[in-house]
Amino acid sequence: MSKVKVGVIGAGSISEMHFGGYQKNDEVELIAVCDLNADRAKEKAARFGAPDAKIYTDYHELLANPDVEAVSICTWNNSHAEIAIAALEAGKHVLVEKPLCKTVEQALAVQEAQKKSGKTLQVGYVRRYGMNTRVLKKFIDAGDLGEIYYAKASCLRRLGNPGGWFSDVERSGGGPLIDLGVHVIDLCWYLMGKPKVKSVSGNAYNRLGNRNHIENLSFYQAADYDANVNTVEDMANALIRFENGASLAVDVSFALHLKQDEISVRLFGDKGGAEVEPQLLIMGEKHDTILNMTPQIDHLSFDFERGFQKEVDHFIDCCLGRTETICPVEDGVELMKILCAIYESSAKGTEIVFS
Repeated sequence: MSKVKVGVIGAGSISEMHFGGYQKNDEVELIAVCDLNADRAKEKAARFGAPDAKIYTDYHELLANPDVEAVSICTWNNSHAEIAIAALEAGKHVLVEKPLCKTVEQALAVQEAQKKSGKTLQVGYVRRYGMNTRVLKKFIDAGDLGEIYYAKASCLRRLGNPGGWFSDVERSGGGPLIDLGVHVIDLCWYLMGKPKVKSVSGNAYNRLGNRNHIENLSFYQAADYDANVNTVEDMANALIRFENGASLAVDVSFALHLKQDEISVRLFGDKGGAEVEPQLLIMGEKHDTILNMTPQIDHLSFDFERGFQKEVDHFIDCCLGRTETICPVEDGVELMKILCAIYESSAKGTEIVFS
């Protein structure tokens, strides 16, 4: 059985989920790793079962390797579009971490490159692959929730600015909105049927900074953490309206005076409702009685390792021509329109309306 020969570009923390997914897929051979730090690339390749993988520090050289058929892009956000376009032009299938890029213009350029190449480009909206999401989508597709007209999503950290490139707007494109908000906004939008965005009203705040003075409470820090670098928002919120009349309210934070971290994703239809996080729960009515229904499944909440495995497996199925991705570049473009409009709305202090 021939295997898909894969290269990973960027060997930072998120790449571990990609490496792990590829290692556990019997139809993958990891043959190349690229990172600015060659030692880190070698260590990751060896740890995930590919000690003979070729190591690069320049992604152009990896893409010039004719044996590489597909790549994961796990680099800083500001390089996603550039590398994705180069990979597509080199004839590679692409799995690119979220967000697709930093701007709508970049997203459209990636979309054009994908069309010209005919290759798969899959955006890393990993929560679409969670068991809770996949189960709920069957209920939604069957009409059990009716028309979903409102959704509300929160992903709030009281102390959770990872620092490093995450807090450098030039490399990240933003703070909790583009890092965390992209996940919960996409999750709601996907389950709502991916309606076209009509208008966005948003606010981004930098009132608390990165709270690096806080003692006695640990949090995840990026490898290049520097407490003195922070040019991103610490909190953002938005109301997103869609052409079909539905709306989505969202708030996200790296820093907030909050009792504890929380994640909540809820959808409301005219026949029923649902909570996706913190645990899947479906609400409905029968015989004039309101019912709260808990599906009997292994994972009511999103399981990161299983979610990434499903994402990688789906990508490989697409590379082998068995199916088409459920996270196409077009979805990446629409999400970038929403994210950029929230930042623009906050900067201008006005609603952004799409024609």
